Amino acid sequence: MIPQEFEYDAPATLQEALALIADGERKVLAGGMSLIPLMKLRLAQPGHVVDIGRVAELNYITESGGVVRIGATATHHDIEMSAIVRGKCPLLAEAAGHIGDAQVRNTGTIGGSVAHADPAADYPAALVALEATFRLVSASSDRTVAASDFFVDAFTTALEPGEIVLEIQVPVEDPSEGYCYAKVAHPASGFAVVGVAVRVKKAGDTITMARIGVTGMSARAFRDMAVEKMLESGVEVGQATALVGEGEQANSDLYASCDYRTHLARVHAARAIRTALTRAS
Repeated sequence: MIPQEFEYDAPATLQEALALIADGERKVLAGGMSLIPLMKLRLAQPGHVVDIGRVAELNYITESGGVVRIGATATHHDIEMSAIVRGKCPLLAEAAGHIGDAQVRNTGTIGGSVAHADPAADYPAALVALEATFRLVSASSDRTVAASDFFVDAFTTALEPGEIVLEIQVPVEDPSEGYCYAKVAHPASGFAVVGVAVRVKKAGDTITMARIGVTGMSARAFRDMAVEKMLESGVEVGQATALVGEGEQANSDLYASCDYRTHLARVHAARAIRTALTRAS
């Protein structure tokens, strides 16, 4: 299908991009893997699109002071293959490798993905488990928001009109941590029916730290702090994960009912934790 007519700008600098979107009326385009299909189906009909893909200031992966900083237009492939991410935040690299297919990973960007906030996207589970923060900027502001607060609802984030995601800041993982991203992929779309990201530390057979992020199950990715506390207090993995998503309103569609999604989340949380434990030193 063909999108409706729209005006197009491709700024070369961050300042130019922020000036163009300052009124909050223009739609931002990064990799286009979410926006372009919506425009072709006319589910999105922006009158003006600002393409930030040529803004070199937004494309980087660096590490300093115990934090990995990833620019908004870094592609999924960049993140999956980055030596910095693989060495310092391997959970994020593993999640990136589960996104779409090779074409999507070579074109789609982390900033575009998180700003779109699809409830079945892969990154959010990993980012909330990693306790990442997002740096959001506009022509007149610069602030950081925790990943757990950034994802508000389905396709809804903490971004204000005129703001873009500048970078994602991820604390370096302790080398002794175990990690795992376990996903049930929808056979048609490749999106997560349910995805669970896990980080653990252990002392002997005891879990001393647990972080669990869940995507696909409800309207937004969430961190299951109740189950984390159970694991850290010595509750057995199977018993603790039987309560994953307790209190969340699970999604339901033609592929998976709310009960089935909840079941998948609990089964794959247990699998992810056990795999993470085998990786922990």
